[in-house]
Amino acid sequence: MPIIEVFIPGRGLTLEGCLDLPDLSPPFPAVLLCHPNPLYGGNMDNNVIVAVSRALVQEGFAVLRFNFRGVGLSEGAFDNGIGEQEDARECLKFLLERDEIDSRRIGMGGYSFGGMIALSVGVQEDAARALAGISPVMSRDILKGCTKPKIMISGTKDELVPTGPILQEVNKAEEPGEIRIVEGADHFWWGFEEQVGKMVAEFFAGCFKKKL
Repeated sequence: MPIIEVFIPGRGLTLEGCLDLPDLSPPFPAVLLCHPNPLYGGNMDNNVIVAVSRALVQEGFAVLRFNFRGVGLSEGAFDNGIGEQEDARECLKFLLERDEIDSRRIGMGGYSFGGMIALSVGVQEDAARALAGISPVMSRDILKGCTKPKIMISGTKDELVPTGPILQEVNKAEEPGEIRIVEGADHFWWGFEEQVGKMVAEFFAGCFKKKL
């Protein structure tokens, strides 16, 4: 699995990222992954983000993992989710401009805080054709009216982002959409990484086998 270190130009800053590629011939469908809250140690090498990336690459996807501003070698400082949305937009633009990426088949996903960023941006950006949230922090009406394919994954023992509020927001969205609940998983997904990676990879593979 080739891993390419990339530096992504943003508005006044540069972001550090890794482009994980399958051992196949391009162009590839792609997924942009957003990591959890950096104030609590979140970065692009998070256990859930890496597991999801591996599962996607095995399904033939390119994956862009990146560090939000102020994390790792990314410039800038934490911006309470506002600047981080701009970071995600710049990374989406970066994918669209890569020759090895099929620009008609790009999805966005994220975990926890990163789920909120991925969903907020993905709902608005036409280039993001399908969306995935893993224990996503759900702001009010974040999915309201969204007609893109989407999956939300939640653990039954998640006390930080419980299933109830996620389900409420999913119910405000338009079809197609689903929520998958994993028995015994808490917010950190230790021991469940492979399972959640498989769920996300199968979802995006299903989406991009048909024209979106």
